[in-house]
Amino acid sequence: MTALRKEQMTAEEFLAWAPTQPERYELFDGSPVAMSPERVIHGRTKYRVARTLDDATDRAGLKCEVVFDSAAVRIDAKNSYQPDVMVYCGERVPGDTIVIGNPVIVVEVLSPGNAMKDLRDKLVGYFRVPSIVHYLIVDPDKRLVIHHARSEGEVVSTRIVKEAAIPLDPPGLSLETLTLFDDA
Repeated sequence: MTALRKEQMTAEEFLAWAPTQPERYELFDGSPVAMSPERVIHGRTKYRVARTLDDATDRAGLKCEVVFDSAAVRIDAKNSYQPDVMVYCGERVPGDTIVIGNPVIVVEVLSPGNAMKDLRDKLVGYFRVPSIVHYLIVDPDKRLVIHHARSEGEVVSTRIVKEAAIPLDPPGLSLETLTLFDDA
C-alpha cells in the first residue's frame, strides 16, 4: 500500500471521498492509503474464503451475509479498513451501503505488500470494533489461517490452523480451511 499525499481526513470525510476515486483506498491514522494491485492467488483465495463462508452460513441457517471485497469497516474517527471478506448478521443492508457497522467476522488475505498492516495495525484496529469477534488472516503462500478470536474482557486468543475446521461462534458456523487454498 502506498500513502496518498493528501491532508488529514476524518473517517466521515474519507467515506464520502473514497467512492468517488478511480482507485481503492483505506484510511490509516487520517491518511488515505492506496490499495495495491493483487496477485491472482490473492484474488482466488479471497473468492474461496467468501464462497466457503457463504456456504457455511447457508448450512447453519444463519441470518448473516458475506460481504466480498467491497464495503468498509469504520474503526474510529481516523481509521477505516476494507477487509477482503466480512460477515455480519441481522437485517440485510441496502445495496448502496459502503460501511458495515456490525461485522462479526473480518478476513484479510496476506500479500507481500500488506503483511505488516494486516498482522499488526489491522489486528489492533479491528478489535476496537465491539461487534468483531473473529479476525482471520489467510496466508495463501503458506496455506494457513491465523485465527484471532475475542474472548472475555480484552483478551484476544490466537491460533494458527493449517488443515482443520475453525469454529466461528458467534455466529455459529465452521470454516473448513482446506477449501480456502488453490491446488495449482
